[in-house]
Amino acid sequence: MKLVKHVLDKKGRHIISVAPDDSVLEAIKLMAEKSIGSLVVMKDDKLLGIMSERDYARKVIIKGRSSESTEVAEIMTPDVLTTSSSKTVNECMNVMTEKKIRHLPVVEDGKVIGMISIGDLVDAIISDQQEAIEQLEQYISG
Repeated sequence: MKLVKHVLDKKGRHIISVAPDDSVLEAIKLMAEKSIGSLVVMKDDKLLGIMSERDYARKVIIKGRSSESTEVAEIMTPDVLTTSSSKTVNECMNVMTEKKIRHLPVVEDGKVIGMISIGDLVDAIISDQQEAIEQLEQYISG
């Protein structure tokens, strides 16, 4: 069974973040530039929240707020669910499915060391299944 550590080893541990006082417009531009759906909100090395496309749609667009004058802190989700690198892909998939979220920051010793998405977990599960199929085929063919 793959661990979050393995997912991060494959995808990398680069953290893309914004500050709480950045404008929502800056954050959305960064997400578009990096082709990602969420950003961790940090001050120095401290995790303060997470901002997603969903937050933007529900808390800015639908409410007619200005992306330029709204700060990230006003729309971020402050109570962030996190995971550790020692958790299994299946454990994270269960949490993300149950809580209806698509991104989990990975935290070790109080520091964010990476971010995983539901897509990363699906890729890992498919990879595990492919390996199992190949092993079974080798076993069957002797």
